[in-house]
Amino acid sequence: MKKILGLLLVILTSGQVYAQNTYVFFGSFNRDKTTEGLYVYRMDTLRGKLKKISSVKGILNPSFLTLSPDGKYLFACTESKTKNAGSVSSFKFNPEDGKLTFINSQKSGGENPVYLTVHQSGRWLVNGNYTEGSISVYPISENGRINPRAQRYQFSEGSINEDRQDRSHIHSTVFSPDFKDLFAPDLGADKIRSYHFKSDETEPLQVAEQPFVTTIAGTGPRHFTFHPNGKFAYCIEELGGAVDAYSYNDGKLEAIQRINTHTDEVKENFESSDIHISPDGRFLYASNRGDENNIAIFSIRENGTLEIVGYQPTFGKQLRVFDIDEMGNFLIVTNASTGNAFVFKRDIKTGLLKKVGRKVKIYGVSTVKIRRY
Repeated sequence: MKKILGLLLVILTSGQVYAQNTYVFFGSFNRDKTTEGLYVYRMDTLRGKLKKISSVKGILNPSFLTLSPDGKYLFACTESKTKNAGSVSSFKFNPEDGKLTFINSQKSGGENPVYLTVHQSGRWLVNGNYTEGSISVYPISENGRINPRAQRYQFSEGSINEDRQDRSHIHSTVFSPDFKDLFAPDLGADKIRSYHFKSDETEPLQVAEQPFVTTIAGTGPRHFTFHPNGKFAYCIEELGGAVDAYSYNDGKLEAIQRINTHTDEVKENFESSDIHISPDGRFLYASNRGDENNIAIFSIRENGTLEIVGYQPTFGKQLRVFDIDEMGNFLIVTNASTGNAFVFKRDIKTGLLKKVGRKVKIYGVSTVKIRRY
């Protein structure tokens, strides 16, 4: 009996430690540097509850967040949607007290930075600028400081939607699983641009032999992700409301499927936004806005194609970004228009979601990142 009680105590203690060391980072469209822009919460991974630990003022509109591979530094798109501005900023994170400390900022090369990614070496930061349609590359120092920009690629061509595609609009920058290539969906040009990434060079971003793949005109490719097995990639269309599935090999993409993210009842006014795959590679999640505010859930077949499983309402409007924790147990959504975030427990067998915990209220919440420490 004592052994059983002892074992239960170890399990409960381990669960408590896990909960105390899983942090959730939120950014917001705060519109004012005197108000909070970044938030740090601790997640109880037994019940999915979030507890606010700290916040940061003095920065404007942190619209997208990413972390260094070791989790020591948080990088943010800042001054997003700010005329004649736009920057990328670095913060040091202390997991002992859950606080962020500002390090520095650099100009993003555009007034609306919307996406950041860090190379596995931790030495390079790549930013996508939406409004101007450009990609910027920055060296990162060992202390997390962002150095002056090393490269900037500027694009101009648009596509057939005069209101939304008057020019190039880079919406994400994503490394391949081996970090030797970089892919950048261009919503304005209906292209997924591709580059080789030579991390030992002073100008690492180099145009690939296949410089881009073209999506269907007017569909507006937005966010992009790779399957954990490295054989498949998926791009969500903001304007087309669909997911494009690709086979992937040696830096090249080949289309294998296009499937709607929205229900058959919705014929117009739909926008898709973010896309993620569960760590076990079995399910893909894609978010919808407009008349639908939900997450489409797909199972992933062995050949990389998708099959719809169901839809989960997000209990808010204008879901921009969501994230899945590294264990695959929880998914967190951010509803910008309604200023709320929710935690969902993920059924690892069916892929379905169930809302847990309480609603988190954050004005203009724009993005979320989950990390276990």
